[in-house]
Amino acid sequence: MSKDSLAHPSDILRPRHVGSPIKRTEDPRLLTGSGEYTADRKPDRALHVAFRRSEQSHARILRIDTTAAQAVPGVVAVLTAENVADDFKPVIPFSRMPNYYATPIVPLASGKVRYVGEAVVAVIATSRYLAEDALELIEIDYEPLGAVARAERAAAKDAPLLHEEAGTNVLISREFKKGDAAADMKASTVRVSGRFEMTRKAPLAMEPRSYTAEYDAKRRAITLYTSSNIPGIVRDAISESLDLPGNRLRVIAPDVGGSFGSKGSLYPEELFMCIAARKLGRSLRWTADRLEDVSSSSQAFAEVVEAEMGFDRDGHAVTLQADVIGDVGAYSIYPWTCGLETVQVVSFLPGPYKIGSYRGAVRGVATSKPPTGPYRGVGRPISTFVTERLMDMGAKALGLDPLEIRRRNLVRAEEFPYRIASGIIWDKTGFIECLDAVAGAADYAGLRAQQLDARKGGRLFGIGLATYAELTGIGSRIAVAPGMPINTGSETAKIRIDATGSITAAFGVASHGQGLETTLAQIIADDLGARFEDIRVIQGDSDAVPMSTGTYASRSAVLGGGAAKHASRLLREKIRRVASHLLEANQDDIEIENGIARVGGTDRMVTFKQISKAVYSDMKTLPVDAREELEASYTYDPINGTTACATHLAVVEVDPVSCFVRIHKYVVAEDCGRIINPMIVDGQVHGGVAQGIGAALYEELIYDDEGQLLTASLVDYVIPSAPEVPLMDVVHIESESAVAGGFRGMGEGGTIGAPAAIANAIADALLPLDIEVSILPMTPERIFRLMEQASLKAKGKTDD
Repeated sequence: MSKDSLAHPSDILRPRHVGSPIKRTEDPRLLTGSGEYTADRKPDRALHVAFRRSEQSHARILRIDTTAAQAVPGVVAVLTAENVADDFKPVIPFSRMPNYYATPIVPLASGKVRYVGEAVVAVIATSRYLAEDALELIEIDYEPLGAVARAERAAAKDAPLLHEEAGTNVLISREFKKGDAAADMKASTVRVSGRFEMTRKAPLAMEPRSYTAEYDAKRRAITLYTSSNIPGIVRDAISESLDLPGNRLRVIAPDVGGSFGSKGSLYPEELFMCIAARKLGRSLRWTADRLEDVSSSSQAFAEVVEAEMGFDRDGHAVTLQADVIGDVGAYSIYPWTCGLETVQVVSFLPGPYKIGSYRGAVRGVATSKPPTGPYRGVGRPISTFVTERLMDMGAKALGLDPLEIRRRNLVRAEEFPYRIASGIIWDKTGFIECLDAVAGAADYAGLRAQQLDARKGGRLFGIGLATYAELTGIGSRIAVAPGMPINTGSETAKIRIDATGSITAAFGVASHGQGLETTLAQIIADDLGARFEDIRVIQGDSDAVPMSTGTYASRSAVLGGGAAKHASRLLREKIRRVASHLLEANQDDIEIENGIARVGGTDRMVTFKQISKAVYSDMKTLPVDAREELEASYTYDPINGTTACATHLAVVEVDPVSCFVRIHKYVVAEDCGRIINPMIVDGQVHGGVAQGIGAALYEELIYDDEGQLLTASLVDYVIPSAPEVPLMDVVHIESESAVAGGFRGMGEGGTIGAPAAIANAIADALLPLDIEVSILPMTPERIFRLMEQASLKAKGKTDD
């Protein structure tokens, strides 16, 4: 069904909500403390859970003694892996990919531990305080098996194996090829290369992970409240693991205080809460403290990329080669597998550029650290960092301006759809338009003149560009994670008008702070012809629609919005049919707007409330065959999804004494298709860039060689605060996509473009010192060491 197949001439008469900066309907409750998060749930006689976590990064469990803990007053149960072994089946993050090993997911460590922070024993007590106290009384003996905290070391043949049954620590390997990259590289006029790295990050959502399992003894059923953005996927996985029918397991994601991807996977603790609630016949609560959240939630990035790009004499990129090693941590995640981040790095490395030949190889290596998982941008922050650094390095070698080299290599409007060297197909979007828009908005020529003056004064002043493309709202033809057999390419909307004329719309998508209650209601208001204030949006509830997955991969506007448009139009036709009876008019003459159906060109009208009363309550108004339930459902699949893109520009200055980086100016030109709510889009861009600034300059999880986390608190793990985040200029390029509504996803873009733009700006600032940037974050310490090395190198040349 095409996006316009249900269109009607009266559509143009309705007031438009899509495109308007409507204030978020969520904000009043969230800002006044009236929201309900998982930790706010207080079921009757609920027990509290605390986890004893491993202090060892890789060790065999020899003995667990829980005798003293069980004797503590108020402790109801102390459970180990052995105690729950018969209560579930392991969850397997399976995939059709070759050269992949799926590590089983279990609620508690069994036999051995594989990272510091892995849950080993659970204490269940009448209060969290008592449970925490009892943890200290548990005795665990370990036999160290040798840490494998570095991916390069873990990939070696003689490295200790985290999963002996896999026979290797390389859990996934993949290679992409197009043409003869080696021959093209040899023939290139200019070759630039480097070893690039983005270190581990913590997603660090405002709300730590939190789960409440409410047990219903009458039905022997469980309702799991979870701070998750994939409640439907969690329901299906736990239902199968516990052999519990879906109508006895309900999973609800209430208000969620951020995710950034970390709440987009099934966790062992979610599995445990349901197992223990059923085992004990009691409701259970658990909320991670910040230490637990940092050390046991999935983490981000941790890739090293050795890459080389070849150019011809005119500055056209001829070829690209890359070898990637990804540190995937101790386990593969469900449902995305450990190929989610790693494989997408090599998939997206060619970016929005016309690169002739390509070879990209990746290995995802298990290490004795927490698993890596989804993080805003998934694979693209580092692939963009690498490709954009190589573009700048190529410009430097060829004597071209960084803006010009991108203009020569970007895919142009007449070349879409374009298949890049890794096989990804970009649909028509504004690559060149974003580049030109950011240059104009920032006064690029003026900035270069300003830079010349700054350098004359000895200032380290730099300008950085980064252009990227991403697939958003992808449908059933493309798996979110390579080889994953779970369908995450469709979304369902169910919209109904009740007997009072009020509208309730249920979706499978799950908001974690991005304003979906508002944007989805805006779409429905336009396509149904309803009043915005009459619409209630339900989301994040596995019972709301037959099949729900959640929110990830910038899919909510494209898939949720597409489903909303189609379901709204189906329901509008029902309203038009009923109204034609009530108004004794031809159905085609009925116009619907603002909750009113009227006969075009007259003052004869009925409200939605009158229509619903006629359908549900007043049995004499309508003939029997004209009464149809005022409800519509639609499952939308965009098949391929769509492409979003942006160009980021950063202007920075490096203090030569403190080595701190100050961002003077930041401009984004992005194309997310037709904008639903400009205020929300701007907020997403601002938040994403702030997060990208953290990845570029501050945030780093540092592990020692024994797998011990050295930055486990917010004292040591630094994130940008308000003074470090500059004011931003955002330019919107609204090229409508081919999917319903013309929408494109855009929630991840800030974290994709910002690290690369800032890295290029720092490299440009340090250009007089002949310093290249190849690792992020560029902390003051790293900049100091690079400047020190450059100084010693310069002195050595002088001495010669």
